[in-house]
Amino acid sequence: MKPLRFFAILLPAVSTVSAFAQDAAAPATPDASSNIPYSQITFVAFILAILILLIAILVLLRAIKILSKELLNPTPLPAPVSEEMVEWSAWAKKKKNKPGIMSKILGLRPLSEEKELLMEHEFDGITELDNPTPRWFMWLFYATIFFGVAYLFNYHILGWGKLQDEEYVAEMQKAEKDKAAHLTQSADNVDENTVKENTDAAVISAGEAIFKQNCVACHGDKGQGIVGPNLTDEYWLHGGKINNIFKTIKYGIPEKGMISWEKTLTAKQISDVANYIKSLKGTNPPNPKAPQGDKEG
Repeated sequence: MKPLRFFAILLPAVSTVSAFAQDAAAPATPDASSNIPYSQITFVAFILAILILLIAILVLLRAIKILSKELLNPTPLPAPVSEEMVEWSAWAKKKKNKPGIMSKILGLRPLSEEKELLMEHEFDGITELDNPTPRWFMWLFYATIFFGVAYLFNYHILGWGKLQDEEYVAEMQKAEKDKAAHLTQSADNVDENTVKENTDAAVISAGEAIFKQNCVACHGDKGQGIVGPNLTDEYWLHGGKINNIFKTIKYGIPEKGMISWEKTLTAKQISDVANYIKSLKGTNPPNPKAPQGDKEG
């Protein structure tokens, strides 16, 4: 039944009942102590009862409509699940719960096992998981402890390793040796084209020692000249520049009795002797040999 049709049938009945209630209440004498007439109270109560009845009827009609719709169009039963579908569902669920590569590396357990990891205590609805630290992380932690102990014994107790200040001293000593070796190697690579004049005391002293050991017999102990020419004046037979002196010592002058020292002395030793001879200019030793060759400034 439609709700509007129901109200159309119900309204005449309500009007009849209302008129009957007014006729029945007319002869009654109103109570002087009450401000509201008795007939009006009865009418309001009757109207409220009718409204409650209408609401109950509407709810009942709604329930009947839903029930009839369900009876006319029943929900189909789910199709039977095959054994293959059950196996596939179980495999998919197992694969979903299978931990990934990162979870294996970090040693984490899957979310499906969280209930097994819950700890006993709880606060404000918050629980804590007892997810242990991965083994690889713990082994790494133990390795750092072992390294620290070994470092302490090696550097501070047994003294096998060198501390920073000791390493600094050793590095500086090694650098000095490397520097000296480099300078020696560089000096041995010198020739008549690259030799440079050097007035350093160490160079002059080294050249003097070589001169007195190999050149005194011909040039005298002070370079004044004996068989060979005087090396202290301004006159030179084969040039008085450092390159000329180096070349003369290295290759010699065989026709004049000056032998080659290339195979006897190193390039550095020849350079030291040449610089020593260059330093003899103007020393004016006693009994010098007469000048020979051309004068050079």
